[in-house]
Amino acid sequence: MRVKAAIAHGAGQVWSVEDIEIGEPKAGEVQVRTAYAGLCHSDEHVLTGDLVPPPESLAMFGVTEWYPVLGGHEGSGVVEAVGDGVRAVKPGDHVSCSFVPVCGRCFYCATGRANLCDLGAGTLVGGMITDGTFRHHTLDGTPITTMAKLGTFAETLVVAEDSLVKVDADLPLAAVCLVSCSVATGFGSSVNRADVRPGDTVVVVGIGGVGMNAVQGARAAGATNIVAIDPVEFKREKAMEFGATHSAASMDEAMGLVNDLTWGRMANSVILTPGLLVGEMIQPAADLVGKGGTIVATAVASMSQQTVDLSLIGLTGSDKQLRGSLFGSGSPRSAIPELLMMYRNGRLKLDELITKEYPLDQINDGYQDMRDGKNIRGVINFS
Repeated sequence: MRVKAAIAHGAGQVWSVEDIEIGEPKAGEVQVRTAYAGLCHSDEHVLTGDLVPPPESLAMFGVTEWYPVLGGHEGSGVVEAVGDGVRAVKPGDHVSCSFVPVCGRCFYCATGRANLCDLGAGTLVGGMITDGTFRHHTLDGTPITTMAKLGTFAETLVVAEDSLVKVDADLPLAAVCLVSCSVATGFGSSVNRADVRPGDTVVVVGIGGVGMNAVQGARAAGATNIVAIDPVEFKREKAMEFGATHSAASMDEAMGLVNDLTWGRMANSVILTPGLLVGEMIQPAADLVGKGGTIVATAVASMSQQTVDLSLIGLTGSDKQLRGSLFGSGSPRSAIPELLMMYRNGRLKLDELITKEYPLDQINDGYQDMRDGKNIRGVINFS
């Protein structure tokens, strides 16, 4: 099947919208007509090279070339066909994509940590998680890796059944798209990983698609003070509509504010959701939390980032925690329907997250708007 898709052919380039060939779904696989795809910053890191290992490390991933890559890992659509053995969905079902596949059988799934499912180990490179072969090829026959084994920047998806979550058919597919990554990741970073409690003071650093939902999560958990930090005034203003109580342009600017709000105790948690996480951000975040506080590192960092600025005596002496978070430290199969139920009941803003919709052939305009700080979340509308 020939479809249009946005392909990354190398670091430092732009998305190439072109025809590619997609094969029929095999055992355990599903063909989905894409409805919406989110323009997430993680896909931008495929273009910048931050999510690409250096050439000397490629062998560790079992490949000699990283590109081409079909982008997109946040999306929604309608099932068109299923391969042998598929039981979770059928043609006509509406689905949300999960950038973390869930097998339900590995050690991590069996112990309640489905966001760490073993199937997720190879989602940035190689073929299908079902059998390792490729369903996506350029017109000259070159195999294409799909971002997070999804590739939502294509008119049609062929994905593993384990990467899909069935949703109610009456829900808007734009909203269904958002909960597949940014909403679940940000909301869960507050509720699950930072363990925000009623009365807490929470600082969210970086107010994009993920950070805005960390704000929503903190509000839902009952935080009293929610400080949104971003250098872009538009994002700081929007954060107030989503539950922030205060804002600042930088962590340095927020120090005095948080000190005053807490009578010197500082924040209970800082959630780091900038466009790119760097090691120099950790110590200022640690300074913003008080004794027993938690720093949650949610944003993507470069694969080459190996060092962190952090006072170890401060970490131990003040009983602080530094924690990573993947998919909001929750299970895709429970988080996605739960968040959609909150949306249905008016307790979660999803429609308001979408600043602008783009056709696929304007994907580079969408990413430029993201870089320029114009969008909370841009989405590709395939209709």
